[in-house]
Amino acid sequence: MQQTSVKKNFIMNALLTMSSFIFPLITFPYVSTILSPSGYGSVTFATSVITYFSMFAQLGIPTYGIRACAQVRDDKEKLSRTTQELFIINLVMSILAYIVFFICLFTVPRLAQEKPLFLIISLLIMFNCIGMEWLYKGLEQYTYITIRSVLFKFIALLAMFALIHAKSDYIIYGAISIFASSASSLLNFIYARKFIIVRPVGHYNFKRHLRPIGIFFAMSCATTVYTNLDTVMLGFMKTNTDVGYYQAAVKIKTVLVSIVTSLGTVLLPRASYYIEHNEKEQFENITKKALNFVILISIPLAVYFTLFASEGIYFLSSQDYTGAIRPMQIIMPTLIFIGLTNILGMQILVPTGNEICVLYSEVAGGIVDFIINLILIPSMASSGAAIGTLVAEFVVLIVQLHYTKDFVADIFKSFNYFRILISLAASVFISSFFKDLQILNSLRWNSFLVIVITGIIFFGIYGLLLLLMKEPFVIDMKNDLLRRFKGEKHEKV
Repeated sequence: MQQTSVKKNFIMNALLTMSSFIFPLITFPYVSTILSPSGYGSVTFATSVITYFSMFAQLGIPTYGIRACAQVRDDKEKLSRTTQELFIINLVMSILAYIVFFICLFTVPRLAQEKPLFLIISLLIMFNCIGMEWLYKGLEQYTYITIRSVLFKFIALLAMFALIHAKSDYIIYGAISIFASSASSLLNFIYARKFIIVRPVGHYNFKRHLRPIGIFFAMSCATTVYTNLDTVMLGFMKTNTDVGYYQAAVKIKTVLVSIVTSLGTVLLPRASYYIEHNEKEQFENITKKALNFVILISIPLAVYFTLFASEGIYFLSSQDYTGAIRPMQIIMPTLIFIGLTNILGMQILVPTGNEICVLYSEVAGGIVDFIINLILIPSMASSGAAIGTLVAEFVVLIVQLHYTKDFVADIFKSFNYFRILISLAASVFISSFFKDLQILNSLRWNSFLVIVITGIIFFGIYGLLLLLMKEPFVIDMKNDLLRRFKGEKHEKV
């Protein structure tokens, strides 16, 4: 199968990331105001609970499947056999997950009081099974993934404005959210015939997948624990309102994380391909670029949205969500930690077959998160949950740095951190003068204008100074854009 340019994949994934940023900007202010922190918190609590059942159903297939399909993508029969084996395993586990889910739904009081909502959100389990997203990522079909995703998000956006008008419509919001994230699974199931043989190819060997799937499943468990445990523990230990505050902060963090990890996402299948074909130089080259990208992007994003947290919260929600400002400020440094671990774990350790090291790091993070949540949530509520996530992500980073230090030590030393600090300091100093601008009486739209004005100033100064100081990655991006503008041909990366 012909390889797609990494740059094209990155552009497609960047568009996908932008859509993940733009659509919440449009819908979240409306939805959060209509549903209130309590109604919005109910949906996010249900989604977090169902995430655990979905995790059990999928085992470690979402990540392992990318690597497995990327390694055999040049042989259609092998690719078809691998895909069918993984699909059958996923299907059996999904049935088991539904059995356990229905038992819990009728026996756990906290779940039983919201049966309709949980039943709707549980469709996520089925859609994830038939969607086989890992197949398309393994084949680097990012153009298809992007177009499909943007289309369904646009339909969901229209549905939200048309159908959500009262606080009691939170169940409808849950249904639309599932549609936005999972409706494309049906299209994936049909479209798969273009890449694989649909009829059973036989000679299945399920056993060869069990060990790596088990390791990736354990990784998924650990990750899900410290990314969803905060919401679940808040829901059980405090109130839906506290969940709503926390999720308002997490919503912004999630969008920013998708920007930071956008390059690493498209590099996993390519990195696996390079390792499989022993192309070590290419592997080291894309790793260095990915780490450089993360450092240059994550640090200013974390600093800016810590400085302008209140403006971000007030624009995306309302004054009712003032309780989300502190958790957002606490959680922002995780942009840096997650960005780095996305590269260290998913692009270095996983493609080289060292996923067990990723598992160790995530287990450590999960344990730390649980302990801190247990101690801090009762007294600090959403801020306590944010601290738990912050420390957990830092622990994951430290453990992964330990396992990759021999490979990345020289790469990190090659970066010029002085340029970044100077550019960052100037951006913070100048943009801070505009923080208390009062342009409109409306709190939301005044916050929006402050974000626009300070964002242009902050990131404009940051990028310009890096360009003037000749930061290699920025210079390379500028030259590449100029080549594209002039229509010059350039070599695929």
